Amino acid sequence: MAAQMAVNSGASLWGPLKELWETVDGAVLRRQPESVHLLDLQLKKHKPHFLSLFKNPPKSAEQREKVRKASTEGIAIQGQQGSRLLPEQLLSEAFILSDLFDIGELSALELLLAGEQQQPHFPGLTRGLVAVLLYWDGKLCVANSLRTLIQSRHGKTFTLDLSGELVALTTRFTDELMNQGLTKRILTLVSEINVAREFERLQKERGLGNEKHRKEVSDLIRESRQALADSLFSWTCQSPLSKDDTLALIGHLETVSAQADGSLDSVNLALVMALLYCLDVSFVEQGTEDREDLIQALPLLTERQYVSAVHSRLMDGQPWKLPGLQAVCRLAWALSLRVLSQLPQGGALVEFTEADETLTDQALLGDVFLFMKEGILGCEGCAQEEFYIRRLHSLITDFLALMPMKVKQLRNRADEDARLVHMSLQMEGELPSSLRKDLEHLMILIGEFYSKDPFGLELGLEFWCPTESLQHTSLQGSYLGMALQRPPHKQVVLSKFVRQMGDLLPSTLYISYLRMLKGLANGPQCSHYAFSLLKTNGATHSDNLQGVSGSPVSWEHFFHSLMLYHENLRRDFPNPDAAQFRHPSLRGITQRELEGLTSFLQLLTTIITWSENARLALCEHPQWTPVVVMLGLLQCSVPPVLKAELLHCLAAFGKSPEIAASLWQSLEYTQILQTVRAPGQRQAAGIEVELNEIESSCEEYPLTRGFCHLISTLVESGLPVNLGAGLRAPGFQPYLNFLRDSVFLPFPTRAYRHPAEKWEVADAVLEVFHKLLRDYEPQPSDFVQEIVELQGEQLAAHKPPGHSLMFHLLNDSPTLTLCLSLLEEGVRQLDTYAPFPGKKHLESAVLRVLCLLDLALQKEVVFMDLLRESQASLLVSPLEQLLQGVSPQTRRADHIVNIGRYLYHSSSNPEASFQSAKILRRIANYPNIQNRLVGDFTHDQAVSDKLMAGFVECLDNEEAEEGTDNGDDSDAQQKVARIRHETQIHLLNLLITSLELKTPNLALYLLGYEVKKPVSSTNLQDPGVLGCPRSCLHAILSLLQRGTEKRSGPVLTQQAPHLAELCYQVIYQLCACPDTSGPTMRYLRTSQDFLFSHLQHLPFILPSNQIAALSQMSWLMKTAAIELRVTSLNRQRSHTQRLVSLLLDDQPHTQHTADGESGMEEETRSVCGFLHFDTVSKVRRKLLSVLDAIDFSQDMPELLQLDFFERTQIEQVISNCEHVNEQGHTVCNVKLLHRVLVAEVNALQGMAAIGQRPLLMEEVNSILQQVVERNRVRRSLSAKRNALRSWRSLVETLLTACPADLIPADDRQLIIRDLLLDLHDKVLSEDAAGELMPIVAGAVFTLTAHLSQSVLSEQQQGAGLEVSSGFASIANSALHLILRKLLDFILCTGGGYQRLRAHLYGSLLYYLQIAQKPDEPDTLQTGKAMWERLTAPEDGFSKLQRENLSIIESYGKSLMEVVCRDACDGHEISRMLALAVLDRILSIDRQNQWLVYVCNSGYLRSLVESLRQDDIALQTLLTPQPPLLKPLYIYESKMALLTRVAKTGQGAVELLRCGLVAQLIECQVFDMVPDSDAHRVMRDPSGFIPSPMDRYRQILLPTLRLFQVILTSTTMNHQQGAAQVLQWLIVHSDTIQSLLRCPELSMGALQELSLLTGIISKTALPGALESGGEVNSAALMEFQGHINRFQRLCLSLLGRLAGNERERLLKQAEIAAPADSAERREEMEVAMQQVCANIMEYCQTLLLQSSAQAQFSICLFSPSGSEPAGRDGARADLSATLPSMAYSRAPSLGLVMYLLKNSAADFFRFHQSHRQSLGKLQSLDQLPPDELKELCQGLVSGPGGVEKISSVQRSLLAKRRLVQLINNRAKLLALCSYVIETCLFVLWRHLEYYLLHCTPTDPKDSPMPGASLYRSRLTDDSFGGLQGSGGRALGLSRVSQQDLDLLKSDMATGFGEALQRKLLDVESLYSQVRSRYTFIQALVRRIRGLLRQPKS
Repeated sequence: MAAQMAVNSGASLWGPLKELWETVDGAVLRRQPESVHLLDLQLKKHKPHFLSLFKNPPKSAEQREKVRKASTEGIAIQGQQGSRLLPEQLLSEAFILSDLFDIGELSALELLLAGEQQQPHFPGLTRGLVAVLLYWDGKLCVANSLRTLIQSRHGKTFTLDLSGELVALTTRFTDELMNQGLTKRILTLVSEINVAREFERLQKERGLGNEKHRKEVSDLIRESRQALADSLFSWTCQSPLSKDDTLALIGHLETVSAQADGSLDSVNLALVMALLYCLDVSFVEQGTEDREDLIQALPLLTERQYVSAVHSRLMDGQPWKLPGLQAVCRLAWALSLRVLSQLPQGGALVEFTEADETLTDQALLGDVFLFMKEGILGCEGCAQEEFYIRRLHSLITDFLALMPMKVKQLRNRADEDARLVHMSLQMEGELPSSLRKDLEHLMILIGEFYSKDPFGLELGLEFWCPTESLQHTSLQGSYLGMALQRPPHKQVVLSKFVRQMGDLLPSTLYISYLRMLKGLANGPQCSHYAFSLLKTNGATHSDNLQGVSGSPVSWEHFFHSLMLYHENLRRDFPNPDAAQFRHPSLRGITQRELEGLTSFLQLLTTIITWSENARLALCEHPQWTPVVVMLGLLQCSVPPVLKAELLHCLAAFGKSPEIAASLWQSLEYTQILQTVRAPGQRQAAGIEVELNEIESSCEEYPLTRGFCHLISTLVESGLPVNLGAGLRAPGFQPYLNFLRDSVFLPFPTRAYRHPAEKWEVADAVLEVFHKLLRDYEPQPSDFVQEIVELQGEQLAAHKPPGHSLMFHLLNDSPTLTLCLSLLEEGVRQLDTYAPFPGKKHLESAVLRVLCLLDLALQKEVVFMDLLRESQASLLVSPLEQLLQGVSPQTRRADHIVNIGRYLYHSSSNPEASFQSAKILRRIANYPNIQNRLVGDFTHDQAVSDKLMAGFVECLDNEEAEEGTDNGDDSDAQQKVARIRHETQIHLLNLLITSLELKTPNLALYLLGYEVKKPVSSTNLQDPGVLGCPRSCLHAILSLLQRGTEKRSGPVLTQQAPHLAELCYQVIYQLCACPDTSGPTMRYLRTSQDFLFSHLQHLPFILPSNQIAALSQMSWLMKTAAIELRVTSLNRQRSHTQRLVSLLLDDQPHTQHTADGESGMEEETRSVCGFLHFDTVSKVRRKLLSVLDAIDFSQDMPELLQLDFFERTQIEQVISNCEHVNEQGHTVCNVKLLHRVLVAEVNALQGMAAIGQRPLLMEEVNSILQQVVERNRVRRSLSAKRNALRSWRSLVETLLTACPADLIPADDRQLIIRDLLLDLHDKVLSEDAAGELMPIVAGAVFTLTAHLSQSVLSEQQQGAGLEVSSGFASIANSALHLILRKLLDFILCTGGGYQRLRAHLYGSLLYYLQIAQKPDEPDTLQTGKAMWERLTAPEDGFSKLQRENLSIIESYGKSLMEVVCRDACDGHEISRMLALAVLDRILSIDRQNQWLVYVCNSGYLRSLVESLRQDDIALQTLLTPQPPLLKPLYIYESKMALLTRVAKTGQGAVELLRCGLVAQLIECQVFDMVPDSDAHRVMRDPSGFIPSPMDRYRQILLPTLRLFQVILTSTTMNHQQGAAQVLQWLIVHSDTIQSLLRCPELSMGALQELSLLTGIISKTALPGALESGGEVNSAALMEFQGHINRFQRLCLSLLGRLAGNERERLLKQAEIAAPADSAERREEMEVAMQQVCANIMEYCQTLLLQSSAQAQFSICLFSPSGSEPAGRDGARADLSATLPSMAYSRAPSLGLVMYLLKNSAADFFRFHQSHRQSLGKLQSLDQLPPDELKELCQGLVSGPGGVEKISSVQRSLLAKRRLVQLINNRAKLLALCSYVIETCLFVLWRHLEYYLLHCTPTDPKDSPMPGASLYRSRLTDDSFGGLQGSGGRALGLSRVSQQDLDLLKSDMATGFGEALQRKLLDVESLYSQVRSRYTFIQALVRRIRGLLRQPKS
């Protein structure tokens, strides 16, 4: 038993029943696919509920015990583990509920638990009150399901067009129910359930809450009863009831009583109608195809007992509680019998059918027609059901058609009575008592019944016979030979009835006959027939009726009488002619005449309202002139009621614009409202007096309402500007003043006999205001005060009425105050939920006030702008500020709150809540108001809860449906659904607008965020948790979540695409805004699993609304991108992993297998299994299918084809009408354009224009259609762009922000491959829209970058380069495909789209980088022999590179052309990238095809020549103010490319030929060396913009590199290159020398020096001048001087760098930047070594060039062996120590020696570190983590950067760093060994000269001065290189013997054993592999020999 005792938290009395109703509704009414199966399941499950309809589960002691123990032992709850303890309070409530509804204790407990769960949906109610609602809602669901099931049956009256399978199912099911006694159960329930009784019970147990709760409970109970009664009615409509059931129904009706007003209530009406349908046989006459089957099923024809039982029951003399009802049933039965008697089957029933007459008589005695009018038509439910109306129609018409004799009797009786009445009036006795008014009642019934036609059926047409000639009135009707088919017999009879009744009409029936006609004239066709009838009646009878012209029912008669009245009353004395009404009139009009006139006026009004022809015919009739007569009568003293009718009639005439214009003038002329005061007239006249004196005292206001109605109608067809001209200031103003000051403002304070009339007056006048303001467009002319001249006076002209209304609404005027108090009154009344008189009109008035406020807010911006521009003296305030004013009633600023409270009533007043939402949305645009609003909304907790509940209710509304925009509102239900939908749209837009404003704002409050604390501290919960109310966020999420668990995906995206799009946008905004992002994403992730459940349904495909689908996806993907980024940052791996695999996997998931559906994938799998396919293992990646959903093609509207308008002008007008809408699209305002074009057409003059007007309008139409199409295209493109952007950002986030290890490298490459290929396929298709290309190019760029990165990192991790598939996980073929597509894309962009190509060039560079070989460590091992290298197999890199190149070359010249063109001119970035692409391709192009093209096509020359333009731009870069750096970057790119070209000999020669050096010589920028210290102040704080000195270096260094490359490449023509470069050096020699003297040796300076010295060492040679050819001697001398200076500076530089300054510099570098000190130190070391090596190379070259033998060689170093001072640690500058030597500024040989020693020491230091690093690299896996971290430190920027990266990344970085270190060391070793070699050579040459060939110049040893002179010249020559010219330095150039001896001894000590050993070690360690082997050995040997030789 325990299992059955588990509690269902969804409440078995509510949850399952709700589900049942949704299934039935979905299957039958919404026709959802696949619903028959679900319905079948539900019906089987719930059959007991239907069989024991509304029976509750019984109480039991066992249940009671179980519930009692739930607080101590707990109770099991379905779907939850274990049992749950429940609080005592809940249990006692459960017992109360159980007793209250007499239900089982467990069910009561379930209801309470469900109530607790549903509580957030019912703010302000306790769980007990919610449980009461749920109990009745469950009942209602069963009743509704029953009704809907029965309606779906097949039968005789209607069909729902459902599938046969479904109908069979429901018919079978309902038949079973019927057989089990459904009818009796329904009848019992209908009589048992009683709202009052239920309320009494609930009241006793405190089961009723606030007014809203009471209303909801009573509505549920009423609807349940109604649904049950309707079930029975629907059954009888379709199928007959059995005998017992019919009798039971009659039995029930016998006891029915009427309501207070004598009418039936709607439940009993349904039962009466059910009986009438039971007794209905009229369908037998209709020849439907299944007539025979239906006749067979009809017990009336087949069962004698049935007829007999019903007959005897109805013939029974026992009176019913309602005799009228009994009479109706008898009449219906009599008519059925009459039909039966005419059928062949009726013969058997003769005994019954005979009684039809008697039955009819009994019915007539029971006043059947009176009861039908009062009891049935009086019930409001009657007009709401089409089949009630059809049945009553057939009842009335059958009586007239089937019982003609009875009708005749009635007429005779009426004539008789009329005579009696007439006689008694003559005799002045009282009326006879026996008068029966049956015919009168019948006529009034017909009039009433047909005057309402809610479904537009126009059933009254049956009373008019169309074929009768309208001239001839003979009863047979003459057909005038027209071959028309004869009308049905019934129609002929009915039309005869109408005509005969009007003949010789007795006066007693006159009014009722007019009323009947009024009813029958209701409808477009009926009105036409009625008009003709009255017209013909007047014509023919005029001769034969003596004295009276024509029939009394004719136009002739009516208008004649009216004219007589008019004359009579105008003359104001009695007139004997006025006796048309058979009795002489006293003065004025008698009551009876008044009734006759009003009936006639109502008939006239009805006819002309419907028929425009009648309107025009009557109005233009020359004798009758109805408008004039009526206006005349209005001036006479007739009762206000009649005047009101006259005004309504005039209003009906005013519907035609032609009549309206003249009506205005007549109205003004007759001064109905006095607009012109006569001089000396004291009091007003006209309608104003009547209102204030007559109507106010009567407390009834028909005249005022009629006048408002008339004005309202006339205003619609336009306002005449010159109204009243000549007598007063023309215009509408007096009418407006009257309506405002005399009608509107005083209306609340007047007295009303009928309270409802108060609101009718308000509604009528507000209707006029609304129309005036709606049609008002502010114009500049409205603000200029114009003057009119009137009888010599100057008067101010009136403004348009709309202007005046705006002015009153934009001031704190009485009008605005009254409007706002009306709103407050309205919301107060609505909050009572009680019906009160005039409720409908109050709601309508409130709606109009809301519309007025909305219009004022809409127009105020333009209005106030124009007002400001006009500088008029009007004062106005913005309405949104006035709305913040204080309300006089409540003394609080609650106007906006009142407007917001209308949202709470959206269920009963959808339109008011729609307007309210619109107003709030407009107000929300003002940021300054938002803050106040939040305060107002949250000020009072109760109001705040209501407001929140109102917003949520509007968003939650399930009846809302997105309608089409074609304005087809035929179906009221659809209209309401659309309004509800629009309300939701406005509210979402309100949220979107508010979210963009600063906090606190309205959106945050409505979405449930903190507004009083920081927003980010919000903790969002599910509704009801921790007292959290249900907020708009919950509503939005529940809208979106509907259907996500099913396979079809979120329902909203399909049903209301635009709404869904806005919902997604709100969610995105919440996730994107920093304040709300945290709480929102947490909530969505934990409580809702929102993103996953929505992304799995991507892509959304909506063929009907592609734009909305794209926007939905766009917002969703943006949100997903944020989520991925956030979860990655927070290390929430599992979340990220789920989303990533959802988006990227190509393996099928089986996610959704909800409610018995098998997932789609499973189905496909089973199919494939059946067909033995294996293809199912792969599905399309989600990201790709989303891309598929974005259609790249866009159909563009074709150009306008115009015949009349000028195309260019039209285009101009269109562009003038364009504006940017809320979504940021530029669209054309179609309405404005329409106005402009129509004004243009109207301005045309002349007959031709009038003739062509239709054609012109047609063309205007086609222009407008074109513009609408253009707007659509723009919106479509914009949606595609946004979707593509979001897609791109999602892809980029997936690849960059998510942890790399979530997607394995091989998958990553395949994913990127798929994405790239798909993107390219789409963008390269023929019809791809150009607007989408830039985004695609951006995405391609990112993807290629990631592909390249992924492949490279895979290789670094040692993935096989030699793998057979090619390169990496991604096959070579795929790579080639990508390259081809990329190149196609570049080519297809053609000449335009240069910026777009920048992305593609970037992609191409990334792509080509894949095939670039990574750095390999230089291990210094013995190199492979040349042969081995040549025969080695091609590695993966070179293979890929070769294939890439062949693909690129296959594109030939076209590709070269595009790239070269972009490289030469255009946008800066694309130029830089094009240059880089060229550079890259030239580097791999071994055949030099590209180089040849670039040279031959002139692009190279163009590039070279553009350097001169760059010069000017570059000069501006060196100004202190940091300018744009673009020129610098472009210059660097150019130089890089030129350097690349120069690397081949062919290219270098070409460059020289193009005059490269000559161009550079002319650049002046090189001479503008910035002052290094002056600009310290101007440094860019961010460090992005380099200092001027750095900028200068960025300009100089590329040039120097280029020269170096040219010098290296041009080996053949070396001289030519060297001479040109030397010329550059000499032209800029001042700069060069200052750089060589550089006082501050920073890193940059060292780089400059290393390049400069390198160039100088190759060019500044004595031999360089000879090659110059014919240079004159003066120039030669100057050149020689420059060269000598370069030599001297280089040597002094060597002194600085080889000396102790070196250590100081290195230390300085470490202090300056301690963070990256190791890096800096390495770079400095390399640069210094490079400079030393270059200078030593220079020395060597100079020595070798001067002479091959030592004795003739020049000497560069002085013969001093002392090493530079300061080695003891005292800091001394070389420059200070050298000049102290006696003889020369030349550095000493000791310096060379010092350099040699240092280099040797360094060599071993470097060698050691190189070996260590190599060791580390080989055992990288075993390194301790600390060391790894240390290695990475240099490559990762930012503090803590190393911590964040993964271990795999870390080892990769460490490896890269080690390779860097190893290669650096290798470079240093090479430089060191070179310096050692050159030092040794220079030492040897000098020592050989000094020790062997040099003769000391000691004067005392020399006898011959000549010899001394000669010798000294020799020495002079030897120092010539250092000293400049000739023998001026003789005195300094003496080398004494002592010096030489000292030199020798110093050298011997310096060049000791240790050093020699070291040097030989160097050779053995290094030179063996790299350099000239045994060179060092030989030199060491020679030097040793020189130093050891004995003195000569």
